[in-house]
Amino acid sequence: MLTVIVTSLFLALTINILLKKINLPTIIGYIFTGTIIAYGFNLHDAVNNHTLKEIAEFGVVFLMFTIGLEFSLAHLKKMKNEVFVAGTLQILITAVIVFSISYFLLDIEKNVSFVLSLAIALSSTAIVLKTFNETGEINRRYGQRSLGILIMQDIAVIPILLTIGFMSSASNSSVTDVLGEMVLHAAMLLALMVIIGKYLLEPFFKAITKTNSDELFVGTILFLAIGASLLAHELGFSYSLGAFIAGMLIAETRYKHQAEADLVPFRDLLLGIFFVTVGMQLKFDIISSYIHIILALLFSVMILKFVIIYAIIRINENKRVSMKTALSLVQVGEFSLALLELARTGGLVPAPYGQIMIVTIVLSMIITPIILKNLTFITDKFNKEEEPSVSQDLTSSILTNHTVILGLGEFGRNIADDLSASSEKYIAIENNIESFYKSINSGYNVVFGNATNKDLLRTVNLKEAKYVIVAIDNPKKLYQVCDTIQQIVPIEKIIVKIHTKKESDIIDEFNIANVFIENRITSKKITELIINEE
Repeated sequence: MLTVIVTSLFLALTINILLKKINLPTIIGYIFTGTIIAYGFNLHDAVNNHTLKEIAEFGVVFLMFTIGLEFSLAHLKKMKNEVFVAGTLQILITAVIVFSISYFLLDIEKNVSFVLSLAIALSSTAIVLKTFNETGEINRRYGQRSLGILIMQDIAVIPILLTIGFMSSASNSSVTDVLGEMVLHAAMLLALMVIIGKYLLEPFFKAITKTNSDELFVGTILFLAIGASLLAHELGFSYSLGAFIAGMLIAETRYKHQAEADLVPFRDLLLGIFFVTVGMQLKFDIISSYIHIILALLFSVMILKFVIIYAIIRINENKRVSMKTALSLVQVGEFSLALLELARTGGLVPAPYGQIMIVTIVLSMIITPIILKNLTFITDKFNKEEEPSVSQDLTSSILTNHTVILGLGEFGRNIADDLSASSEKYIAIENNIESFYKSINSGYNVVFGNATNKDLLRTVNLKEAKYVIVAIDNPKKLYQVCDTIQQIVPIEKIIVKIHTKKESDIIDEFNIANVFIENRITSKKITELIINEE
């Protein structure tokens, strides 16, 4: 077993290093890894192991938890047309057309057609949004339209998972009994979650953060995510639904950003395992037998999704934005793999269909980064009209050209006051719970978290900051913080306030020019005062 683990890690690292050089997502590398170890160690049957399946499923669970953390009713209200109109139409029209073709024309069994139609309707949130965030295209009109549709798809995953779970379990019970039990359990789950979120979550977090223990905070996030998942599972729902609701509840607290930053490594690791298990299901003999069907399905799906999304967006947009949005979402996404896996374990999708769909999805995801990288080039071939300006910034919550203050003690608050007085944008990160609450109650723009966490720094858009002020009164953390931020922003943007020359020596290797030593500045001022008196 240890040999398999070490080999898997080595392959995943090596393959993903190579894929990153050609801008392909790590998901593909994990799938390739799974396929290689399945053949290398004859592990095709291991994918049916219950323990392995549960571990792999928690990658999707943690993904849904982080989606819950980003779920904001206020944000959705601003994007109601993109999300609820365009997003809903895209899912429904795509699913209906695919189901009709599959069931009525190709004579595929009804349940299989239904699952395939839902899977094909979804696109890749991970690839599209990650790429658009890195390139800044998320703020363009087509980026916003794509974001709206993807948000609706993420929301739709919950009822889709419930529907597939219902179809898997309804064979031995009447529809009325199962539906009634599901509604009762849903009410119980929501009531419990609301009570916990409203009355217990904030005091619980406050008690944990007062310990100033990073590992206890991480343990708390894992406990809440897994505990909520288990509760949902015991009431007959998917693990993912419980995690999604838990994420929504934590999103209403002041610990959202740190919770997300702490969970991301676990999410990415377990998602890696999930996609490795997907790769373990690929069998070359089936692929070779159905390669003509796979290629035909791939291009048919991409063309169909392009036409549907283009037509929907074109109602309110010009041709160029509609085309770019449609091109961005022609692929089939990672959630579709999760749906197929759930349907496979529930006996809804036979092996040949599952294999054909998995290969089709993987190929569409491989093609996607290439399409996204050449969006403008492809669009220019068909339409060269000028790109419209963004009429409304739907990501206005993301700061740019702002100042990030790391540490909001007395010095940090003084800086924040001066910046506010000058109408300068800022956001602060504070890890001391007492100082955090004091700052929150005084109206400062501050989030709770550890300034050494790169994922947390991304949430405050550190890369786009005008300056980063390090005001941490802890010499032990000073090196870690400076080491982390100098990997993200140029050193000329970094300003460090420290007490003594000894602390300056700690970060000397980073060659930060803007280092202000409090004792030295104070001593110079006093000396100048004495000399001037004379």
